[in-house]
Parts: sequence; C-alpha cells; structure tokens
Amino acid sequence: MKKHIPNALTCGNLFCGCIAIVCIFNQQLSYASYLIALAAVFDFFDGFAARMLNVKSAIGLQLDSLADMVTFGVVPGSIIFKLLSDNLEKYNLPNELAFLAFFISVFSALRLAKFNVDTRQTESFIGLPTPANAILIGSFPLILKQLPIDYSILPYTLLNPYFLLALTALMSFLLVSEIPMFSFKFKNFSWQDNKIRFIFMGITVVLLILLQFAAIPFVIAGYIALSIFNNMMIKK
Repeated sequence: MKKHIPNALTCGNLFCGCIAIVCIFNQQLSYASYLIALAAVFDFFDGFAARMLNVKSAIGLQLDSLADMVTFGVVPGSIIFKLLSDNLEKYNLPNELAFLAFFISVFSALRLAKFNVDTRQTESFIGLPTPANAILIGSFPLILKQLPIDYSILPYTLLNPYFLLALTALMSFLLVSEIPMFSFKFKNFSWQDNKIRFIFMGITVVLLILLQFAAIPFVIAGYIALSIFNNMMIKK
C-alpha cells in the first residue's frame, strides 16, 4: 500500500494542473494560481514521501515529470498566453505574438527531460526548476488582484506585452541554463548542512508577511541570486 502513496500525490499534482488549464480559459486566472500552489505542495511531498518510505521507483520519476509538464509547463505558458492575448491590441501589436508564450512550455519540457537523464541533479538542480518558474508566473494574476493598477507600477508592468515577452525569453533560458540551483531536499535539519535553505526560507516568510503576493517575484529572484552566490562560495 505504501508504495502507491508518492504516486497518488503526484497524480494530485497532475489533477490540479488539468483543472488550472480549464480555469485559465474560463477567465479564472487567480484560481489557476491557487491550483499551481496546491500542486507545488503535492510535488514537494511526493518526493518527500518516496524518500521517507523508501519506495522510489523509475515509474514514479517518469510520472512526476509528466505531471510537472502539465502543471508547471503548460499552465504557466497558458497564463502568459492569456495575459498577452488580452493586452497586445492595446499596444498595437499582432495577436499572433501571444503564441510565443508557449516557449515556456517547450523549454519546461526540455528542462524536465534534461533532469531525468542528468546524474548531476540528484542533490541539487542545474537550471531553474519548473515549479519555481510556474509559481513566479502564477503569482501574476494574484498580484493583479491584490494591487490596483492605477496606484502601483507592478500590475501595470505585468500587463505590458514587452515585459511579458522579455520574461518569456528570460525564463526559457533559465530553465535550461547550466546555473546550479539549490534544492529543498533535507537529509537532516542541521544549520551547517542547510543554512542556505534556512536563510532563504526566513527571507521568504518576511517578504510574504510584508508584501503578500507581490513578494513572490522577489522571492524567486532571491532564490536565483542565492543559488548563484552559494555556488560561488562553494567554488571558493
């Protein structure tokens, strides 16, 4: 029975992704954002359960990647597509540019395929993990709901097609880059072995309390910056 627990959690991730896609094309972007967050919880605990129960399997690895492709690949690409579709005309840009949003999905697939065959990524990541990218993009509808566009530059920026297209290019690059990123796989809870994780978690909590959903882009940017800094310190 216990060997099915991690796969059941992974299926929960996939189920959230499928519902999120429906929400996006029903104009319910904020619901899709919450489903990405719920899926990320499933994604964390499926691996955690597999390690704790010692039931890791090849099928579990493949199922996890397939679920991640939907939830953390197709869903964020669809969110960017929807935001672009709704705003390209305002900037006199062709509607066809919205399809470039799915480069996020394409490069997420490449990222997941690389992860499955790259033996360097057992303890950490090479390139931005797909859940981090999806959480960043999934935060946009929540930020737009939190902050009135008339009083904050952040919502205005998130609806700007030039920003969204530049972000698509940047995130696509980061997904398949060779930049080492720390993971949240705890072998123990000692400060010495996990200080970069504890520092990041502390900063994240403070930012979320102060800025709520608007903190998420800064959290993801901080994750990338801390990963680069940590890698430089390790090399020294």
